[in-house]
Amino acid sequence: MPVVFNKNIDDETILAVWKIEETEAELLSGLQLKQHELDVISSLNNGKRLLHWLSTRVLLRTMLNTSEYIDCRMDEHGKPYLPDLDYHISLSHSYDYASVIIGKTKKVGVDIELIKHKIKSIKHKFLTDIELAQKQVGDNIDGLYVCWCAKEAIYKWNGRRGLEFKQDIHIKPFKLRNEGQLNALVNLPEGTRELTVQYFKTQDGYMLGYVVA
Repeated sequence: MPVVFNKNIDDETILAVWKIEETEAELLSGLQLKQHELDVISSLNNGKRLLHWLSTRVLLRTMLNTSEYIDCRMDEHGKPYLPDLDYHISLSHSYDYASVIIGKTKKVGVDIELIKHKIKSIKHKFLTDIELAQKQVGDNIDGLYVCWCAKEAIYKWNGRRGLEFKQDIHIKPFKLRNEGQLNALVNLPEGTRELTVQYFKTQDGYMLGYVVA
């Protein structure tokens, strides 16, 4: 399988990105599935949704470097977890790519998105006027996607429903680069917390953001 990006963020955390080139049959051949997973697959029908589901599971297995069965489930909030391993995981996919981040000791979140102009039409739905006033955001498509990926990664890191992108996650001013980081203030039930999000743009037009904390 073509892992196009692999990074050991620290001794306990790894991030990988994989380009989806296999067929459904090829992906299925690399997995051991039980009935609850077959039920999920049957609900996805064919197409990209199924390829995304299968590819994240194959990538997860590759990153864990095992031929043993890996049970990956979703909790009541829709957050993926491994019942048999005390690790934190986050999954993301967009068009031809899938990404997985695994944290052995820290909570993690990842988001990958294909950069498209249509994000301009929804920017007010996930960014405040103060955030949009930042010169590196505004109508800058890359800047908008950095903010979206950052907020999505933080949402997944939190792993609980109820966190609102616009009301609860606030992006602080940052320097827009092809690869960089930003800080965000997050309103959590236990209080406000500042998180650092790393991001990078791929050569073929995707943006990826991830958080480890």
